[in-house]
Amino acid sequence: MRIVVFGATGNTGKRVLLQGIKMGHEMTAFVRNSEKLYEQLGEHSAKHVKVIAGDMMDPVSVGEALAHQDAAILAAGHAGQGEEFIRIVDNIISQCESVPSFSGRVWVMGGAGLLDIPYTDLIGNNLPGFPPEYRNHNRNFERLQQTGLDWSMMCPGTMTVSREQPDSVPLLVTTETLPVPVPETIREYSEADIAGYLFSRFHELNVAYDDVVTCMLEHLELGGPFKGKRIGLAYQTQHSTVR
Repeated sequence: MRIVVFGATGNTGKRVLLQGIKMGHEMTAFVRNSEKLYEQLGEHSAKHVKVIAGDMMDPVSVGEALAHQDAAILAAGHAGQGEEFIRIVDNIISQCESVPSFSGRVWVMGGAGLLDIPYTDLIGNNLPGFPPEYRNHNRNFERLQQTGLDWSMMCPGTMTVSREQPDSVPLLVTTETLPVPVPETIREYSEADIAGYLFSRFHELNVAYDDVVTCMLEHLELGGPFKGKRIGLAYQTQHSTVR
């Protein structure tokens, strides 16, 4: 497939490029600094990537990068950037909507605080004690809900450079809800107590960058099971039990 990656020099984006190359995809990197990308990829991998240096806030540049692509992966920016982060995502999504030759399969990065908490009508980002900048992911999610694109939102916990679990431990992938079991009695907790409980469990959501990237690259088909869904990831360890 032809895949364009926005934010291709970041921790997630550079791994998308490398895995995509190994899987035989035609990869395009949209970056601000092409020299940084070449340094990261190395000479061999750089030969297999089309590089576009541009401004993610420029509709024309973004639109040209999306032309004739089969999928776009938005790994650009972070919640701490505030309004700039919101504008970057909105501009890229808007161009995905308006470029006729773009097929519409889009992956956007979010966070575990966006996922539904089982047995409640709550998400972590709205609970007391959660960093307020995380709610910028909420706004990007609301933007996606307004589009007719074929999108998915990846919502991992803390991403790590390497796997903290053995390769034999399988990855659990969930749609919409947190990928760790919680007791049904959580519905009786106050919001503050729910927040405290989740904070005590968040280490169970640590997941390697490479596993996050693999999940996205393995689900690029149009109309697949992840269409219009928030996706959670966790390792299925023997400790992943209801407490």
